Amino acid sequence: MIVSAVNPAGVVLAIDGPASSGKSSVAKGVARLLDFDYVDTGAMYRAVTWAVLQEGVELSDTDAIGECAAQVAPALVWSADPNRVSIRVGDVDVTAEIREPEVTAAVSAVSAVPATRAALVARQRQAVDQAVSDGRGVVMEGRDIGTVVLPNADLKVWLYADPAVRAARRVAEDQAAGRASAMSIDDMAADLARRDAADSSRADSPTRQADDAVAVDATELTLAQVIDAVISLITARELPVHGALKEQS
Repeated sequence: MIVSAVNPAGVVLAIDGPASSGKSSVAKGVARLLDFDYVDTGAMYRAVTWAVLQEGVELSDTDAIGECAAQVAPALVWSADPNRVSIRVGDVDVTAEIREPEVTAAVSAVSAVPATRAALVARQRQAVDQAVSDGRGVVMEGRDIGTVVLPNADLKVWLYADPAVRAARRVAEDQAAGRASAMSIDDMAADLARRDAADSSRADSPTRQADDAVAVDATELTLAQVIDAVISLITARELPVHGALKEQS
């Protein structure tokens, strides 16, 4: 059973987890059913990475990366509508470009730069402040949301899955989207392991489960089942849901 509801006004949900654990799909699904605003922080880091690559900045030049991030962050424009996911750097729509292999290969290095994280965390918090000010719920997903960006979120979820399952799902997702990825599942698993190691070992805001986060293992669950599990956690916490819950087939 999946439940839907009129917006739980002002509720803040943080979903964290390793790469390809299903965070974006689950967050968008929850946002659709509860009429939440949706904020994809990974897309923000990818947009900055795209800009860094466009500028020809070396990934070893952390000062130049930080300067680029500081310039790009205020220019980021994204859709909070989970049915119309997009992101722009100023007037340039980079929604498709940020999913290309070149960006994927570089995003961990760019994200590890403290100045990048400082610039984007400020933008991410602004998005939540605006949603709450408007009386709307918001779901934000990423790798350091519950630990750094939104430590006081109403509910924190740590979403994970078996590495082999994550790799298979990512390859299938890339193929379905027509992205130019020649990776086998084994190669994808190795790439995800590399990204996991980089994200969890960085000095600034490493990826880890928040102490008060609820762990959800998505290995053997369908997307609908994971969404249902997260919404059930919201209702179990008796967060301020406005309107009666109802079943949705």
